[in-house]
Amino acid sequence: MRDNPDPSTATELSPLQRQIAARLVDWVRSSGFERGHALSELSAAAAIGVSRTPVRAALAWLDQQGLLERRPGVGYVTRQPAARFNAPALANGADDAEHLFIAIARARNAGELPTDVSEADLMRRFEVSRPALLKVLQRLAEVGMVERKTGHGWAFQAADNDQAAEQESYRFRLLIEPVGLREPNFSLPPGWSAAMRERHQAMLKQRWTEASAVQLFEMNAAFHEGLAAASGNRFLLRAMQQQNRMRRFLNYEWGHGRERMVVSCTEHLEILDRLDAGDREVAAVLLQRHLEKARQLKKQDPI
Repeated sequence: MRDNPDPSTATELSPLQRQIAARLVDWVRSSGFERGHALSELSAAAAIGVSRTPVRAALAWLDQQGLLERRPGVGYVTRQPAARFNAPALANGADDAEHLFIAIARARNAGELPTDVSEADLMRRFEVSRPALLKVLQRLAEVGMVERKTGHGWAFQAADNDQAAEQESYRFRLLIEPVGLREPNFSLPPGWSAAMRERHQAMLKQRWTEASAVQLFEMNAAFHEGLAAASGNRFLLRAMQQQNRMRRFLNYEWGHGRERMVVSCTEHLEILDRLDAGDREVAAVLLQRHLEKARQLKKQDPI
């Protein structure tokens, strides 16, 4: 038992594994799992839409942090309830791989990168070594934004970079997310609202940096996925998880600065206020308005 794990003995995570670990933490928190909930590599990988290889290292690291406990024949079980499931070590500043990830996202979204790219071209453009580039390309591959071509080179998934597809995504979310708050079995897990409120308030207080876009997206994804999970409708949750996987690459690029971030966080907090007050209908209306504002904002973005 490791109630107070020694950070100096913990396995060092790669940038991809660190991101996977953060997403696993968000998944546990948004799902409201109680202490002792069983997790397997397969279920964890399926929940966040990646392969089992990076999940394996991330689960082992969370075990070392005292959040999970490995059990033969089961996999892992949670050692903390959802409201207390947090890994402070993941709050470290973004490393070079994080900045490279953002730089590639910006160039791709601005139309400066073709669908088919070579490692050599990317190394020259971003002035990075092959090992550093491969780490980021692997991370992009894990979230379905690029895939290695037969022979050599990489291919971006063009459909997800299309503004029309992005608008379709928002219209789809407008159809399903507010309805989720009206589902008869809707129920927020204990502590989820307080934990999510704490994350939003921390975001509002911190200094905005280039790397904040990553943190903002992960928090935003956890918020919307958590509401979908609370609906009690498994199909709605799966649809929201699919949308988050599609949006992951595009929304790391937050081109609207801190001011719009404040608006988004404030709207999320207002939705939480109404849910905590038991007024799901008003919360659903606020969620509808929030998504429509976001859709209009993205519609104004240049292609």
